[in-house]
Amino acid sequence: MTTHQNHKITVCTSCRHKGTDCRPGFELIEKLRAAIAAAGDTISEDFEISGVACMAGCDRPCTVAYHGSRKATYLFGDVDPTVDINDLVTFAQQYAYLHDGWCSSVDRPGKLRKSTLARVPSYIIALQASDVRAS
Repeated sequence: MTTHQNHKITVCTSCRHKGTDCRPGFELIEKLRAAIAAAGDTISEDFEISGVACMAGCDRPCTVAYHGSRKATYLFGDVDPTVDINDLVTFAQQYAYLHDGWCSSVDRPGKLRKSTLARVPSYIIALQASDVRAS
C-alpha cells in the first residue's frame, strides 16, 4: 500500500528586486508550474504550486518554500525565475522521495546548496491522556 504525500511549493509574490517594481514571484510560479508539468512521471508525487504575499525573505528575493506532510520545510532565497527552474524541479524530484524531507546542503541541487534560508523540522502533535487539568 502506498501512502500519498501532500507536497506544496509556495512562492513569494511580493518580493521585489531592490530599486525596481519587478516582482519575480508571478513569473516564477508560471515557469515552475510548466516545468513541473513537463517533468511528468519523473516526479513521483503531485506538487501544488501557489503564491503567498510574503515569507519575510525580502532581502533575498525571490523566496520559495517546499512543504510536505510530516516533512521538513525548506525556504530558499535569491531564486531567479530565468536561471533556477531546473534546480527547483530537481529538488522537487528529490524532496518527493525524502521520507522526512531531511537532506544536507551538499545533496541539494545547484544554487539551492547555498541559498537555503531555513530548514524547519516537521512537527507531530502527540496527544496523551492525562489526569492533569490545564488551568
